[in-house]
This record gives sequence, C-alpha cells and structure tokens, in this order.
Amino acid sequence: MSEPLFWVESLSSLWFPLSLVILYLGFILVLAEGLNRLTNTNGELTRKVVHIGAGHVILFAWWLNIPAWIGIGASAIACCIALLSYVVPILPSINSVGRKSLGTFFYAISIGILIGWFWTLNQPQYAAIGILVMAWGDGLAGIIGQNFGKHTYRVFGMTKSWEGSLTMTGASFLVTSLILLAVDGNIWQTWLTSLAVAVVATGLESFSKLGVDNFTVPIGSAALAFALSQFLS
Repeated sequence: MSEPLFWVESLSSLWFPLSLVILYLGFILVLAEGLNRLTNTNGELTRKVVHIGAGHVILFAWWLNIPAWIGIGASAIACCIALLSYVVPILPSINSVGRKSLGTFFYAISIGILIGWFWTLNQPQYAAIGILVMAWGDGLAGIIGQNFGKHTYRVFGMTKSWEGSLTMTGASFLVTSLILLAVDGNIWQTWLTSLAVAVVATGLESFSKLGVDNFTVPIGSAALAFALSQFLS
C-alpha cells in the first residue's frame, strides 16, 4: 500500500472519533465563554470549567483508540494556542484569572507527553490517571479553596487552604481508584496505589508556582502509578 493511500485511509477511519472530540471540546469552550460573557461568574471559575472538562479528552482518546500521533499533534497545537492566548486575548475564559500563570501551556504539553509515553507501552490508563487527577483534583481544589478555604497555610510565599488541599487528596484518590478498579479490579494494589498517588499529587500541587503544577501533577501522578504497578505486581 502506498504511503499517501495509507494516510488517507487512516484519517477516513478516524473521522467519527475525531468529530466527537471536536464537538465535545467545542461545547466546553462555548459553555465557558458563555459563563464568562453572559454571567457574573468570575474568571477563575470559568477557567476551571475548561480545566476539568478538557481533561476528559484523554478518555475519548483511550476508549476510541485514537492514535498517539493525533494526540501528540493536538497537544502541540494546543500549546501554540495557549502561548498565543497569553499575548492575544483569544479565550478570556481560560486566561483571565488575574494572576501570572503558564498553567494552560503546561496542561497541554503534559497531555502530549503522557499520550506519547503510555500509548507506546499500551498502558493508556496511566495517562488517564495523570490527566484526570490534574483535571478533577486541582480543578475542585481551586473551587473549594477559593470559596470555602478558611484554614490557610503558606508554602514558598503562596497561600493555600487545608480545605483545598484535602479536596485535592480526596478527588485524586477517587479518580485513581476508579480507573484502576476498572482496569485491574478490586485488589489491594489498587487502593495502595490510589492512596500514594493522592498524597504525592497533593504535595506537588502545593509546592508549585506559575501553574507548573499543571505539568508536575499529571506527569508525577502517572509515573508513580505506573512505577507502583511494576513494583507491586
């Protein structure tokens, strides 16, 4: 089979899963932009809508068997858009949070790295753990911390709340355990790995500046879960 024909046939077989992903992301962005423009919702909340919603793209990629090269390519495009959006207000619902952060860029690049890593190993569940721990853990921690964080502590000049950090731990544990239960079943390694990931993810989120936790949390969570699966098996 000639190379051009191979690429045409590959793309034609992917039109349905790619259409689903595009429609889903479009819905998330429209929802966030609508909240940002038409309501009094603050910028941090609309950013979290995108943050949590976009993370589920990893599940589409996993369940629909989207090839790694597409995921990596989409990540590269998202990185470029994220960098451009810091200069040009393309999507104010993502970056209008009133603080200096490269979180959107780090988030996009971490997705590409995890897809490239775990698709190659045929272990996509660990990429899903990394991204969804970041999406739900950090996303809910930010919302709870901003609105209900009464008991604060400081780390490297940053103010954190115990309410937000505990939310990060709980959400990370739940996400990891649900994915591992689905893949490996109800075994003791599932619960130990989930607990370890939850604690480490919370620590990485607490000690991060300029949005770098959007890189360290997903990469660290996925790497730890994978390493423990090898060590404890």
